[in-house]
Amino acid sequence: MPQPNDSERLVHELRRFQEVASERSPFRWLGGALLIVALLVVASASTYVVQPGTRGIRVTLGKTAPGFLSEGFGFKTPFISSIVDVNVRQQTQSVRAACFSSDLQQVDIEVRVLYRVPEQSVVEIYKQFAGDPFDSLIAPRIQEALKEVTAMLTAEQIVKSREKVKQKALAAARLKIGHILRVEDIVLRDIQLSSELERAIEAKMVAEQQAAQARFTQVQTQVEAETAVISARGQADAIKVRGEALRLNPVFLRLKLVERWNGKSPLVVPADKNSTGAGLLLPLGAGPMFEAP
Repeated sequence: MPQPNDSERLVHELRRFQEVASERSPFRWLGGALLIVALLVVASASTYVVQPGTRGIRVTLGKTAPGFLSEGFGFKTPFISSIVDVNVRQQTQSVRAACFSSDLQQVDIEVRVLYRVPEQSVVEIYKQFAGDPFDSLIAPRIQEALKEVTAMLTAEQIVKSREKVKQKALAAARLKIGHILRVEDIVLRDIQLSSELERAIEAKMVAEQQAAQARFTQVQTQVEAETAVISARGQADAIKVRGEALRLNPVFLRLKLVERWNGKSPLVVPADKNSTGAGLLLPLGAGPMFEAP
């Protein structure tokens, strides 16, 4: 029986290798794909991005790093370290406080609080306060400050002095909160009183306005009366001065009469041309006209 030569054996071995390689090639591609995916996961877990308006906190196996991470891209230990973002933008939230005035009237106040987290406090806030520090730190202090301020004012004063209440409550709240958080401002949105108290305050304000109007009318009448008296005195003094001037200067009256003379002879003429008086009298009525001979 003839034996195959070396060339035939080589061809046979190559065919067997191709068959084995073709059978194992899907597993080889799957392994390569899994390796690529694993590398991508490790690379993704090794990097972080801190978004604008936030600061990052590095936590490694439950231990918080002492400093914060600024905005931008960075690297971290994969699967061991995690980055927690803390918002440092200005935020606004509402708070309601049930207060009592000095005259024991209930006053419900709603305020809007504008606050921010200072970047130097992000690590301390993350360690000490769970979640948003507003609910656990700011809101109780704001409510306490409002109650302290309103307890020193009557309900009417609280309604009339909103700006005063705001400034005092803001100062007290900042003192209680300290520097760990920054309260920028508070806005008094609504002050609610009982319906009976609102009607009483409204009636009092109407009465005060009516009283102020009556006082204004009284002052106006008095000023008008004083003005009339002063005007009458001025006219009397003027008449007196004019009479005295005419008595001392009769020629002035003659001049005025001559200026206004219409060219007709008067019905009454002075009997004495050397009289020291005015010397002329106004016509008393129509009379007969004398013709020259």
